[in-house]
Amino acid sequence: MTTGTTGTTDAAPLFGPESHFQAFFDDPRWALAVIRATVLEAAHPQVGAALADNSTFVAHPWRRLRNTFVSMRRMFDPDPAVREREAARLNRLHARMSGSDSRGRAYDAMDRATRAWVVATLFESAVTMCRLSGQPLDQDTMGRMYAEYRAFLAALDGDADELPEDVGDFWRYFDRVVEEELENTEAVRIILFRLFDHLPAPALLDGAPTLWAAGRAVVGPLLGSITVASLPEAYRRRAGLPEMPGATTLMQGAYLSAGLTRFLPDGWLDAGAVLETLSLSPDSDDPRARTVTALRARMKQASALLRLLTPWSGDTGPEPAPSATTPDTGVTGAAGEGRRSAEEFFRQVLDQTGDGYLDWPDLAAMARELATRLDLDEPDETRLYDAFAAWWRELQAALDTDGDGRVSAHEYATAVPSLAGPALIRVAEVLFDATDRDRSGAIDADEHRALFRTAFHRNLTITNGTYDRSAFVGDFLSFMSGRRRNTPYDPLLADA
Repeated sequence: MTTGTTGTTDAAPLFGPESHFQAFFDDPRWALAVIRATVLEAAHPQVGAALADNSTFVAHPWRRLRNTFVSMRRMFDPDPAVREREAARLNRLHARMSGSDSRGRAYDAMDRATRAWVVATLFESAVTMCRLSGQPLDQDTMGRMYAEYRAFLAALDGDADELPEDVGDFWRYFDRVVEEELENTEAVRIILFRLFDHLPAPALLDGAPTLWAAGRAVVGPLLGSITVASLPEAYRRRAGLPEMPGATTLMQGAYLSAGLTRFLPDGWLDAGAVLETLSLSPDSDDPRARTVTALRARMKQASALLRLLTPWSGDTGPEPAPSATTPDTGVTGAAGEGRRSAEEFFRQVLDQTGDGYLDWPDLAAMARELATRLDLDEPDETRLYDAFAAWWRELQAALDTDGDGRVSAHEYATAVPSLAGPALIRVAEVLFDATDRDRSGAIDADEHRALFRTAFHRNLTITNGTYDRSAFVGDFLSFMSGRRRNTPYDPLLADA
């Protein structure tokens, strides 16, 4: 494969632990760079429309972040088979995303030029990250890193022809797209002015909404200001994004501070471990769960103290009732299995994209998350999507009273339907078959962990160490139609 750079060699592999891309995964600066790159991606009309219609980044940002991180790890795995399998999965996922934006312009997530722009934003943001943190890349290193990003695009599209071959030509390409194609899209406005201000708490901090809201009220605007200040001036001017006084100094200080972590011993920072810890549920059997449970208790105490000392007026909602789950046993009592209201179930479970409506992208997001958890290949993945599509048709026929092609929260709450129709039963059966990888007719402990990322609990109907079809289908239907809390499906479909 041609590197497309001058002064670089093919001595070191473009993928794997020796790549520059891989080295950024555990770099705190990369978090700032990825936010910046995401805004530049969302500013492209095609990407912005696809995100607004299909993405779960508003309602389930932590889940989306974790899945993206895992995917990028796979795409830069040293094993070509791992990369090829992940590229095929991503291509199947993107092939299901097409439509039109609010101005009637068509978008297609498989558009090659658009996919090239996504990769371009990652490369340019990585270069900018190094420059802003006081560690600018020399030309050889920059050329080498550009070859890695072009190889990433080639792994997805079969070639990297949509990006210039030479890194010098790349900057002219990048400036042209910024000046001629980017817009102040709805997705950009959501990221900058809604997501940061209303970011839901990760599972670790879910028990302390007051404390989370207080911290978010300070950090959210700062992140927004830092991100806007780091964007290309041509785009800020084109999009009419105001730069707050002092934001440039704040942005440079943030990148410089994050860059100081390079002096920490190797291995001290592990982004994967951080994301896993943030997403742990309190009843997980992971060895870190006991620490997480203790941290949750501390967070609740701090949150209660904050409410006593500071009259907080944010819309945090009440502190959740204590769970009846016993940390040591995972046995869930009746208090922990309360029912959600119809409105709460609609918001937390059904409306996966967070736009206030239930439509096909929401159910497709559920299918996508389940297929990702189980790491499904064809044809199991297609069977799962088809089952969810049939369920959507059933829901639409029953609940879409005004005929606008989607179901509003009011339509859902007014009908208060029993969702356990034939199509939903079929979804449960297909999910069971996909989870039962050895086709034994029952889900064993390893298969259960693959889907739920936790071991069997005594509140499940387990026989001889397995979870049979009828019990699995019954529990799934109970969650989806009965709106029960504290089931294994909560962290799967309801958590942020």
